[in-house]
Amino acid sequence: MPRRPTRALAVGGVVVAVLTVALLLGSGLGHRDSLAAAPLVRRPAPHFALPALDGRRDGAVRLADLRGHVVVVNFWASWCDECRTEQAALNRMWERFRDAGVVVVGVDFEDAVGDARAYVARSGASYPIVVDTASRTALAYGLRGVPETYVVDASGRIADRVVGPATSPRLERAVTRLLTGPGR
Repeated sequence: MPRRPTRALAVGGVVVAVLTVALLLGSGLGHRDSLAAAPLVRRPAPHFALPALDGRRDGAVRLADLRGHVVVVNFWASWCDECRTEQAALNRMWERFRDAGVVVVGVDFEDAVGDARAYVARSGASYPIVVDTASRTALAYGLRGVPETYVVDASGRIADRVVGPATSPRLERAVTRLLTGPGR
């Protein structure tokens, strides 16, 4: 008569599976930055010309018009919890560096315009906010999800990419390096 696996063996198998997953996640597999290749870093940033979220014609943003400035391009959505997490860092970045010629541009991604406008009003974001209505810009940047942030140098090349919520120290290091580096 064939032996049936005992309950202890079944529980043991589950424990081994859980420990394997825990080890993989603990070793960095769960860290989104480590999984995301950055093929655009050090390459020209994909061009975009996007309408302002508030609908004003004079509020449209063209990346080409920002050449000569360090530009922080942040893809976000009102439905994104991690976007709320990073909002204070983006607001601080804008307040601290805008007089130094740094431009923060928020790119609303796959969102209802009314929800996005309400989010901006609540969040205190005062930097330019645009809408990627057809997701063409997100596709050009290889967006994996929101939030995702790109730091573009004054010559129009991507200098850094943050997958997931951007933090003040990370953004400040990237921007300061560009503002004080060679050629400045």
